[in-house]
Amino acid sequence: MPVRERQRLPAANLAAALLAAVVVSVHAAESPNGDIAAGKAIAMDRAKGNCIACHVLPGGASPGAIGPALVAMKSRFPSKEALAKQIWDPTVRNPDTVMPPFGKHAILTEQEFNDVVDYIWSL
Repeated sequence: MPVRERQRLPAANLAAALLAAVVVSVHAAESPNGDIAAGKAIAMDRAKGNCIACHVLPGGASPGAIGPALVAMKSRFPSKEALAKQIWDPTVRNPDTVMPPFGKHAILTEQEFNDVVDYIWSL
């Protein structure tokens, strides 16, 4: 790859990260709080959120072990907004992650996203 193209990559990555942060900030500020029970149902639903496929969740049956256990979330993330950013687009913090960008790719609706964030934050 030519030097010029390699120099553009960090700038493009930074621009994408800033855009994602702005989108999540606006999203979090304008969105109503989620419903924890609904978020749990989505997280456990193998046809929708499917968090259980990769994460151990309290009360979840047959969890996966690809991602970390979703426990003590308030000690792992400084704010609910930081957790929302991770769920929105985990590639910002880890470009090599296998976790899908649930918000960025519209895998979940806005309400489902809010519900899942509130549920995970409650753990």
